[in-house]
Amino acid sequence: MSIDIQNYSSFITAVLVFQAVPGAGTVAILDATARNGRAAGMAAVLGTLAGDCVLMAAAVLGLAAIMRTQAALFEGLQWLGVAYLCWLGVQLMRSGAGAQASGAPHDQARMLYFRRALAVSLTNPKAVLFFVAFFPVFLSPGASAATLVAAMLHVTVLSLLYQSALVLVGNWAAERLSRFVHARQLATCLAGAVLIALGIRLAFGMV
Repeated sequence: MSIDIQNYSSFITAVLVFQAVPGAGTVAILDATARNGRAAGMAAVLGTLAGDCVLMAAAVLGLAAIMRTQAALFEGLQWLGVAYLCWLGVQLMRSGAGAQASGAPHDQARMLYFRRALAVSLTNPKAVLFFVAFFPVFLSPGASAATLVAAMLHVTVLSLLYQSALVLVGNWAAERLSRFVHARQLATCLAGAVLIALGIRLAFGMV
């Protein structure tokens, strides 16, 4: 089977632009990095990648089309995503500085950030519709299964590279800010506020 991604350069550019747009996943990655270092940040990266893979697979299998025809189901998933983002934002604002780092084993902390990032990714049903609209633009109507897999691998690898760079930059910034006593607490509260704002923005977009 041949692999034929149409408009390849535009495909790569679109994936990078999609990654560069700040969202809840970006906040989850930066928050994990700022609070527990590179290992926690990479755990969050793996969580977002796992969620994106599930959503891409759902898009390829046509589950998103079913969601679009079942308006009540789609709306319910949207509100679930909004509620989760707001709840997570409140938890971050309440936790303050170093709440997750206080005595918790690193393996447990990494798994916590993985699960949190995975949940953030999966509770964003609009991402499913994005992938449904995204792939057909760069695939021919008779695209082979190998082409679909290749497109998904491109998205995953580019996302991994971009988000890993985000972890490195975020860790560098966190180390510079650590000399300020309240910097980490402020960063955590800011991350929570951003998540709440994202949830409110999504809610207003649904009414």
